[in-house]
Amino acid sequence: MKKNIIALLVGIVLFSCKDNTAETSPSEIKKDNEIVVTQSQFAASSMQIGTANEQEFDVTVKTTGKIDVPPQNRAKVSSFIGGYIKSTTLLVGDKVTKGQALLTLENTEFLDIQKDYLEVAEQINYLKSEYNRQKTLYDEKITSQKNYLKAESEYRRAFGMYQSLKAKLNLVHISPSNVEKGKLTSVITVYSPISGDIVVMNANVGMYVAPSEVLLEIIETDHLHLELDVFEKDILKVREEQKIKFTVPEASKEVFNASVHLVGKSIEGANRVINVHGHLDDNIKQRLLTGMFVEANIITAAQTGLAIPIGALVTENNKNYVLVLEKKTNDYVFKKQLVKIGAKTETEVEIIPDAKVTATTRILLKGAYDITE
Repeated sequence: MKKNIIALLVGIVLFSCKDNTAETSPSEIKKDNEIVVTQSQFAASSMQIGTANEQEFDVTVKTTGKIDVPPQNRAKVSSFIGGYIKSTTLLVGDKVTKGQALLTLENTEFLDIQKDYLEVAEQINYLKSEYNRQKTLYDEKITSQKNYLKAESEYRRAFGMYQSLKAKLNLVHISPSNVEKGKLTSVITVYSPISGDIVVMNANVGMYVAPSEVLLEIIETDHLHLELDVFEKDILKVREEQKIKFTVPEASKEVFNASVHLVGKSIEGANRVINVHGHLDDNIKQRLLTGMFVEANIITAAQTGLAIPIGALVTENNKNYVLVLEKKTNDYVFKKQLVKIGAKTETEVEIIPDAKVTATTRILLKGAYDITE
């Protein structure tokens, strides 16, 4: 009885080992660069076999650049005369319109300019009258030329000063007519020279700003465009109105559209590049920011090639392979075949045909990742 029990236990152990071996066998067998896939594995992974199809691919010039705006659509705001910031309510990102009040500055120097203007304005009528009187007397030979020239010189000097101070008041947006009425102010308002978005804000209430300091920067985002650098060897392929597809790799994988608007006429820098200006589609301008780095493809032509889905391409150690069907019995036997690739779209990739991979070669088009990962 004891011997029968031992024999039974040994049999159970052997059966269990055999069963476990069957369950843990790999789903694919790799030998001599071959991969064997069973019928059940093929169906479970919804694999598909087919041939490469002919498709048109874009011929492109690869380039890099940035999002920018034309010089006339970017404004750095400063004051002609320094002062202390008295008030502002704006922040980076706020939209402003041309002529809108941005902030106010306070400085006693503004009062000095107005005082000088007022003094000259009060003298100008007398000096003009004296000049005209001396001219009349000189014409009638009653006074000397010396007196006449002196009166003329004093009037013209005062008139020049008057015009200079008046222009300076206009530059800081102080009304000369109000000054002549005795309405003086130590506060001036700085207005926006363009409409757009505030991208730099250096102004805080109470701080002193010199005339050379930038208070804030405004950009008209409606005029965003691409500034691309194209190498000399590619520039003759680029023409106006060609389509551009670009990405902002640091922010998104999304592909955006643009078109070539202007092509530079001179080679710049040690890298020997030519500037290409591209116009953006209106619907994406509000999503992009100036200064963003872009990678772009300028579409210069189209060519026909053999295409397979991107998922059918297997990349290992910087080499590209496809799984070619070697034979089909009860199982599917595939062989990894090295291929060269060409152009790409978002879903397909071009393969360059050779003696081993042609338009009639049967390739695993779907499920390659499942059996090679």
